[in-house]
Amino acid sequence: MATVVRDYSLTGPDSEAAVEAGLVQAEWYRTPIPRKRMKELMQRSDGPAIRDTILWLGLMIAFATVGVIFWGDNWWISLAAFFCYGVLYGSGGDSRWHEAGHGTAFRTPWMNEVVYQIACFCMMRSPTAWRWSHTRHHTDTIIVGRDPEIIAMRPPKLRKIIPNFLGIFDVPESLWAMVKHASGRLTADEADYIPESERPKVFRVARIWLVIYAATIAACFALGSILPLMVIGLPRMYGAWHHLMTGLTQHGGLADNVIDHRLNSRTVYMNPISRFVYWNMNYHVEHHMFPMVPFHKLPELHEEMKDDCVPASPSIAAAFAEFGPVLIRQLSDPEVFIDRRPQLATYADDTDHQT
Repeated sequence: MATVVRDYSLTGPDSEAAVEAGLVQAEWYRTPIPRKRMKELMQRSDGPAIRDTILWLGLMIAFATVGVIFWGDNWWISLAAFFCYGVLYGSGGDSRWHEAGHGTAFRTPWMNEVVYQIACFCMMRSPTAWRWSHTRHHTDTIIVGRDPEIIAMRPPKLRKIIPNFLGIFDVPESLWAMVKHASGRLTADEADYIPESERPKVFRVARIWLVIYAATIAACFALGSILPLMVIGLPRMYGAWHHLMTGLTQHGGLADNVIDHRLNSRTVYMNPISRFVYWNMNYHVEHHMFPMVPFHKLPELHEEMKDDCVPASPSIAAAFAEFGPVLIRQLSDPEVFIDRRPQLATYADDTDHQT
């Protein structure tokens, strides 16, 4: 089979090909669930998200305080505290951005918005740009030329993915995007999915954020220490490993250009700490198939769906063991992928788009 060269930009030939193939805004397969039960699962509640948000922010404040107090006096205690703080900031912020952005974490809209704005700042992600980017990700999940959030492309850019466990590429790119937005510019891809009416919000927030980062850097010079950046900015790097680790499990090694989330998404059983940091996004097939189900209901949704899906990966390590070798093979043969169709009784006919 000839190698297919994929163009992942949103303005290239693969975008047009996806439209012609009927993959854009397509009718995706959904596990049949009784309407009454689905309504129960979609019920939103403030309680679980308030509890978790108080715990998330409270732990961040506590760990940051310990890190600052022991900075320079007891490095081991300080670094251990900042390690925990970083995971909550640079990885916990990723899942909070995600869930609050969907508007399902809380029942009360303004609570979703507050957490969304805080988490976006932690992750250095423009609130408006990423809201529209993620909308596209759900509409055209892992459709080449349409989905702007594909991490493991084919062939995968491992020289970029591996350093990004410490945000080596992501953070400079995010800062550069912030500078561009502050100057009133968008990339071609961003212009493809951000409506013109929303663009002033992108530019305004970027200018505010740059002022905050400039003040943080100024504080570092005034104190003669990087401590202010250890609290604001750098946690996005030293705390990034968990969100990239869990993010790779979502779609890594699976099919592209299909319209069945059971074929391009992965559910993984995780330990309680990772589930808290990840906010139950390990139930990823369930989330993609029914994105309006709140995070705290995803385990219940999983029970309703599991007989219609490929068995979940039993652990994070098991998920990496499944897709890691596939990513390595894709370096030389991008057409290799994990084909889950033989494991399913039925699947969407349009999976024939897979090449």
